Amino acid sequence: MTTPNPTAAASADFPVIIVGAGPIGLAAAAHVLERGLTPLVIEASDQIAASIRAWGHTRLFSPWHYNIDDAARRLLETTSWLAPDPDTLPTGHDLINDYLTPLAEALGEHIRTGTQVVAISREGMDKTRSAHRAETPLLVRITTADGTEEDLDAQAVLDASGTWHQPNPLGRSGLPAPGEAAASDRGQITTPLPDVLGTDRNRFANRRVLVVGSGHSAANTLLDLAELATEAPATQLHWAIRAANPSRVYGGEAQDELAARGALGTRLRHLVEAGRITLHASTVITGFTPTETGLAVTTHTPAGIQELSVDIVVPATGFRPELAMLQELRLDLDAAVEAPRQLGPLIDAEFHSCGSVAPHGERVLAHPEPGFYIVGSKSYGRAPTFLLATGYEQVHSIAAALAGDRQAADDVHLNLPETGVCTTDLPGPSALTLLPVTATATDCCAS
Repeated sequence: MTTPNPTAAASADFPVIIVGAGPIGLAAAAHVLERGLTPLVIEASDQIAASIRAWGHTRLFSPWHYNIDDAARRLLETTSWLAPDPDTLPTGHDLINDYLTPLAEALGEHIRTGTQVVAISREGMDKTRSAHRAETPLLVRITTADGTEEDLDAQAVLDASGTWHQPNPLGRSGLPAPGEAAASDRGQITTPLPDVLGTDRNRFANRRVLVVGSGHSAANTLLDLAELATEAPATQLHWAIRAANPSRVYGGEAQDELAARGALGTRLRHLVEAGRITLHASTVITGFTPTETGLAVTTHTPAGIQELSVDIVVPATGFRPELAMLQELRLDLDAAVEAPRQLGPLIDAEFHSCGSVAPHGERVLAHPEPGFYIVGSKSYGRAPTFLLATGYEQVHSIAAALAGDRQAADDVHLNLPETGVCTTDLPGPSALTLLPVTATATDCCAS
């Protein structure tokens, strides 16, 4: 059933502005375009998929058929694009080269790069004004590469800007540990998912390395470091987690429907059991102090306060959303995970312990601000385990709603592979769970 959308009707001359040219942002543009509306994707970097480029060396454990959006595929099939083998596992660079770049070319003038969104509001009114709010266009303030500011009107806005640039701190209580910022400035704390076997090789070879985190980002980095250590035998590997044991990271192993994801846990477990990786369980970082030979990491453990001497630390502690640019919008966020309120309980890692994420679309993602949505990994707030397939279903539903097709907007489906693990091993309430979120996290079972 098709019903009129008052916000879209009142602002029909304005585009649907999409913040971020990653996989979900570009998929959103394809869905919006297919619905007869005008998308405008605004990307801060001078290239699309800037965050994926940072971890492009990493291979996904989901094959291609989970990673291509349906509307994007239909648009690409009108070009000379050759679809990749649906059963192969792409790297992040493959995702860009074989899918996202051709998709961006097909979208053409609907993408504007080198442009930063600094604020989103409502034309002529702040968040305190209610009269005629739904009929008034949204306002998107941008800054171009040369520093010029400009205001754009929009019939709707989808924030698909992601969370890559907002990593969680390494310290306890959700706060940076004393000395953490200084250690990062000195280069002793890296960015997440460094290219251990490639451009960052010399940074890690024959060094004492500490990886902090208990998810697939940590596992990928540890496996790469273990491979490096076979060629640079003086490399020492330490792994700190807050949980009492790493069973959640090992996952379903042979029971996982994604073979590559299951193998990830099995390989990591073997390395720990063989002593090639020193595991520090039930460990909370409370400080960083530079030394003459490297970095002293102060930790709280069941055995008391201990100090670990390392050269470099790799954070794999997850991410959180940047909300400052949304302060003039009426948002309704879950108090715990900072996701849309209706979505929060479905993805909260403290309670969501097994099985696939429930399908959800426009109704669940809606805010009190008409026509505004947070989509993609940012829609999960601080929760882990976001999937590309989840984001594609989100933007399919929202585009349908914006076009007035309520029936299609409510017809949401999500078929995710099981992890084969249905247990949880969360730390106590005094510890901050370290759960990674990346743009490609394809785990469907948070613990």
